[in-house]
Amino acid sequence: MNKFCLALVALLPLTAAAYPIEVDKSLNGAEVSVTTSDVDSDIGSVMLYNYGQSTAACTTVFRNGPEAPRTRKVELAPGKTSNQTVKFARNIIKLRIDLTCRLK
Repeated sequence: MNKFCLALVALLPLTAAAYPIEVDKSLNGAEVSVTTSDVDSDIGSVMLYNYGQSTAACTTVFRNGPEAPRTRKVELAPGKTSNQTVKFARNIIKLRIDLTCRLK
């Protein structure tokens, strides 16, 4: 039983697929909430929520090392949510996200 528990504890770090995520926000007066998540080892996701009173136009740029940046654009009406995901060809080591929003 002790060997089984030791083997289980030894495998725990291998099951975690978490990677660090850095978010650089430039909201320019827009009231947008940002929540990041690591969906898989090569997929990153951002959930945007507009809690302001006017529509916000947001551009999200995902960067993962040497791969080409991936850009996603969305217009968020007041009180609406948007999920933006990106899949890279390689495993993500560190995901850098540049979020730029402006009021419409």
